[in-house]
Amino acid sequence: MLKSNQIKNKAIDYCLDIIKREDVKQELKQLFKPIIQLILQEIYPYIYLSVLFLLISFFLVLGIFILLLRNNYIS
Repeated sequence: MLKSNQIKNKAIDYCLDIIKREDVKQELKQLFKPIIQLILQEIYPYIYLSVLFLLISFFLVLGIFILLLRNNYIS
């Protein structure tokens, strides 16, 4: 059991050392860049809708606050 854990730890350390190298980091970035761009391209409409709803919500709350101030409901 102990030997198995040692082998596993050595393998994990070896993989981490490889991932920490600068050339591997650059290759991983180049590999994932198209995937991330595709995902962002797919969710942009939802991001815009979320921002739109956030702005509408803000203006509604602001309008309610102004109406409350105008009618002196806030003491």
